[in-house]
Amino acid sequence: MSTASRVETLRPLPPTGMNDEQVARYESQFKEHTNRWAEILQRNADRMRKGEYSLHWMKTDQAAWGRRAKPSSRGLTYTDINNVPGYGDIPERVTFLSFAPRGAVREPYADEMPVVDDYTLVDRGESWADNVVTLYEEAKARQWNATRDIPWSELERLPEDLEKATCQLCTFLTEVEFVAGDFPAKWLYKIPQDFLEVKSFIVTQMMDEARHQEVFRKRAIAGGGLLHASPGFEWALKAINDAPTHTMGTFLLNLLGEGLVLSMFRSGEMIAKTHVDKEIFRRCLQDEARHVSYGVLELKNYLDNAPDRPAALEEMHRFADVGEQVILTSFTEAALVEPMAILLGGGLDKIDQGMEGQAHLWKMSVEEYLQRCERAGFDRRDRCTIPLDSPWGQG
Repeated sequence: MSTASRVETLRPLPPTGMNDEQVARYESQFKEHTNRWAEILQRNADRMRKGEYSLHWMKTDQAAWGRRAKPSSRGLTYTDINNVPGYGDIPERVTFLSFAPRGAVREPYADEMPVVDDYTLVDRGESWADNVVTLYEEAKARQWNATRDIPWSELERLPEDLEKATCQLCTFLTEVEFVAGDFPAKWLYKIPQDFLEVKSFIVTQMMDEARHQEVFRKRAIAGGGLLHASPGFEWALKAINDAPTHTMGTFLLNLLGEGLVLSMFRSGEMIAKTHVDKEIFRRCLQDEARHVSYGVLELKNYLDNAPDRPAALEEMHRFADVGEQVILTSFTEAALVEPMAILLGGGLDKIDQGMEGQAHLWKMSVEEYLQRCERAGFDRRDRCTIPLDSPWGQG
């Protein structure tokens, strides 16, 4: 068949799936403001046709020009540049809702700039934490690679009961870590430029969680395969993702949920049955510790800056009353409790002894959670709906 014949027999390409309604909305949005951006375009075009230069951007009378940032022993950090007058003033409430960076000359152009409606986390108390800059620097310094930094070739084959328990635990962690990345992603685009340090840290958290779900997925499949999802896991994760505010969701995710996982990772020497698993837990532990630390101080900052602290406390307590119980459904599921007990006991035949160890781990985990709440100024000891003693009555 000739080339011409082949061309004639070709079928038309399938529809691209373009959404006419969405395109029409986009057209309408920008046509509504045509006079604003079109004036800018016309002004620039007229000047260029005349062969003129503006050079307005070289004027420094409204800029913090000439005050140079100096690197510290760690390099040039956000803290170092924030020490330069004009750049480190974090507003209590953001009023400049554009993409222009904090510290730039932007006020003269405010009337001509668009407003980014998605920037809704405008109050500093809704996302800021005093340790966020330090945590961001640490996160960058301690990134690792789930492909090459884990000695996969040295993974030992375990007895079937221990391998199934390990793979079930990794299935749970894959599920959890995936949503732990979804939640910050849900709020990331709502944070305006003036809180760029928070935005930067949240990006590292998303990268951490992507790496965690990757490493646990790989560990499960390398050991035999993913096993069972669980309704209890799903309800707990939905409770986090559906939190009505960033602070409330961060409380459930970073302070409670990841705090309980952090306690699990700290017990990695007892739970992990290969040196590869110990290395995975060790590396994930350092990441989770950052997320938990941010959650504690973010909640503290929210409460410390609330216009009506008693009302804010009661609102958080009401939320925690429900959130704790939903999260509890995950940490009492057989698909998590039983494999953990098998690993702690050292085999299916020692699951009862493992349950005793699990009870001690439970008590430690809840106590650490209550201590984190106290550090945030949110005392839950008399109101916590999670029992200090394990629900299965041992320990």
